[in-house]
Amino acid sequence: MFGSITTNEIADEWQETFWSIDWSNIGLFLVYVLLIFFCRWLILFWTSKMKKSDRSFFVHMDAILRYILNWVTTYGLLLFIVFYFSDSHWLFRELAAIGNVKVTVFLIVIGILIISLANRMSKVITNYILPAVYERYQLDKGVRYTFDRIFHYGVMVIAFTISLTTVGIDLSALTVFAGIVGVGIGFGLQNIASNFISGIILLFERPIKVGDRVIVDDVLGDVEKISMRATVIKTLDNEHIIVPNSYFLEEKVVNRSYSDPVLRLVIPVGVAYGSDVEKVRELLEQVAKDEQLVSKVVLTKPAPYVNFVGFGSSSLDFELFIWIADPHFAVQIKSNLNFRINKIFSEHDIEIPFPQRDLHIRSIDESVVKVANRLNES
Repeated sequence: MFGSITTNEIADEWQETFWSIDWSNIGLFLVYVLLIFFCRWLILFWTSKMKKSDRSFFVHMDAILRYILNWVTTYGLLLFIVFYFSDSHWLFRELAAIGNVKVTVFLIVIGILIISLANRMSKVITNYILPAVYERYQLDKGVRYTFDRIFHYGVMVIAFTISLTTVGIDLSALTVFAGIVGVGIGFGLQNIASNFISGIILLFERPIKVGDRVIVDDVLGDVEKISMRATVIKTLDNEHIIVPNSYFLEEKVVNRSYSDPVLRLVIPVGVAYGSDVEKVRELLEQVAKDEQLVSKVVLTKPAPYVNFVGFGSSSLDFELFIWIADPHFAVQIKSNLNFRINKIFSEHDIEIPFPQRDLHIRSIDESVVKVANRLNES
């Protein structure tokens, strides 16, 4: 354990290690490192030349090749350091003991390499390989994100298990640690555990998914990311709202993209009393038809419908019902329809009134005025 080694002993050992270093060996090692980076530069230089030649294969492979080269160089260099200095005493000196396992710098480096390599490989597969599979089977954005998360979490769990086994730690020895973590969750990490489990439920049950247009606390936005603890929603104003995952399971959330993306828009409009209501209906239907001609998301079935709501305090109230295939265009279509309504009503002399109030002034008795004047004078 750490307590069995004093500070002076550690200092003496590191001092002895420093003076025993073969500096010529270090110089040779640096030459090898420079050769590795030189080879990396040659490969990138060659691929960049091929990319400029407009060969489609190299254009598509350039990004992934650079990504792979970066992490191969980084982790290859670390492995090279480990094996190059495999005879050094400091690399295998005991730092701590977990049961019968002696933890050394070498074991820690190997465990970190396994986990980090698994993380990199998972990102390469999800970013460059799985998208081709998704395109072939025409999976939507939400399903793709769910598969990506499940694949990544699975790879990381396997990598963590392999790293512990490689180090020599018996997984059954972690039962005590798991019990301590369970007590911590019960007392202080309830909220974090709840959001984590809720995130898993969201990925599998999918009441919301990436790309959905939702309304949260009267704020309209698109689901951009579902992480382990929270969901990121991007509003129409390009602001990002961080919502805990448990919110979507405990509160009422409007999901405009759930199941059927078709959305009905309601455009309210009022006209002055005395207007020809049949003419108003005809003009509103014409507005809907004109918008259908220029917008692919406006549906012809169900057909647009004009609803005569009733007799308002200062106007005859109508509503234009129109259906669109994609809720992401709701704001744009509403704006277009309002522009068209204002223009066509102006061309046909249909007045859109504004609220009016009549003020009636009653005559005041002269005796009351005299009394008021006396009070003011006094």
